[in-house]
Amino acid sequence: MTTNTILIGLTSHGDLGGLRSTGYYLPEAAHPWRVFTDAGYTVEFASVAGGEPPVDGADLSDPVQKEFTEQVSLKQTPTFADLDPAGYDAVLFAGGHGAMWDFPSDPALAGFARDLYERGGVVAAVCHGPAALIGLTLSDGTPLVAGRRVAAFTDSEENAVGLTEVVPFLLQSRLEQLGAQHSGADDWQPHVVTDGTLVTGQNPASSTGVAEAVVAVLKK
Repeated sequence: MTTNTILIGLTSHGDLGGLRSTGYYLPEAAHPWRVFTDAGYTVEFASVAGGEPPVDGADLSDPVQKEFTEQVSLKQTPTFADLDPAGYDAVLFAGGHGAMWDFPSDPALAGFARDLYERGGVVAAVCHGPAALIGLTLSDGTPLVAGRRVAAFTDSEENAVGLTEVVPFLLQSRLEQLGAQHSGADDWQPHVVTDGTLVTGQNPASSTGVAEAVVAVLKK
């Protein structure tokens, strides 16, 4: 049974290894929100710690981001533990460097995504959002990404932004260690991979494409 509701998951971690503030990357929430809303879905939001999550990368000259900030209130987001996966058709984990710290270690996030996935829902993630997949095992104990085709922020892109030694791990490499079949485009180019009901994208430029791919899977 479909719910016509999609959840966007956000990081609650706001410290980029002591260098500066970080959080969820605004366009990676705003552009999927626009795609899902235009497709007729209700969009809700959750974060690891609840409340108002920290934000990074806002560009209010982008009309979609501006509209998002004007229409969406994130002051009181629920945690993943507060939500019933049966109420959603899909979850999309937005990126932002903060996700590298708290997405992999949140058991409520992992449990929510596993339950949704195992009942046929779509699990999606973009840029650093696939950090949510690091701690995500299926009911039989195997990593969800094992043997699956995925895209994520590449080791090359992490090196290009000078944060290889700052992040707690390299996302591409860790996914590959878990058995994922990672593919990447050139730095900063959009790249989206759909493998069944798992949809992933490489970087901020992939945000709209990931959301469009989620809608396409849901409509099948």
